[in-house]
Amino acid sequence: MTDADRQRLRATFTEDAELYARRRSGYPAATMHDLAALGALRPGSRVLEIGCGAGQATLPLARLGCKITAVELGPELAAVARDRLAGFDNTEVVVANFEDWPLPRPGFDLVLAATSFHWIDPAIRMKKSADALRPNGALAVISTHHVAGGTNTFFVDVQACYECFDPTTPPGLRLQRPEDIPADIVEFEESGRFGPVTVRRYQWEMAYTAGEYLELLSTYSGHRAMTAQSRKGLFACIKRLIDDHGGTIVKRYMTQLAIAHRLR
Repeated sequence: MTDADRQRLRATFTEDAELYARRRSGYPAATMHDLAALGALRPGSRVLEIGCGAGQATLPLARLGCKITAVELGPELAAVARDRLAGFDNTEVVVANFEDWPLPRPGFDLVLAATSFHWIDPAIRMKKSADALRPNGALAVISTHHVAGGTNTFFVDVQACYECFDPTTPPGLRLQRPEDIPADIVEFEESGRFGPVTVRRYQWEMAYTAGEYLELLSTYSGHRAMTAQSRKGLFACIKRLIDDHGGTIVKRYMTQLAIAHRLR
């Protein structure tokens, strides 16, 4: 992805912040439990969250009593996150581009990027995250993967819709099995700023009606970037397929937590 594409696509998430908040799920409870344990978080721990979105990962940390500064690019998403966190005096949501945002001092106990790290400039994200931490503080990167499982036949059949309405779709594309997805921790290791990386993975499923699933797709940058005509045709094709599958489908996800402590 070029820098221009990254800048353009990551700006789409705030275009319908309420829809994003409604349809983007949070994270499995085990993910947040392990994050707190591996990051040695406790009430008063200072957390910097990169790209908090609507606060899906922020809220559990606020409930833990962490003191959170969340940096969010989209002002509409930031407003939704503030509403969600209104009962917590220990949280702050800042509207800013993380790459340009001046780091405060002292350093944070944890820097968290939940489904957001890949949107940050690769030339900056590891170094600036390390710089934001106190000595031995931790960087945690949570990623979400769409994997094989759930209503398998639907996710095979739906590729014909994408190939018809989105010419960039590779022919015969299939969802990967969780065990075939690499841990993707090379950046931690190549940065030279972090110790050993601990990886935890969690599989989970969500059921969607046709309307719910199309709303979910409307929160994805690739779908939002399509022309209105192509998106309308794609969504009509997908709706027909879901109706053919009884009106409801089940989608399987894999959430990965990668966390490492700062060396220097």
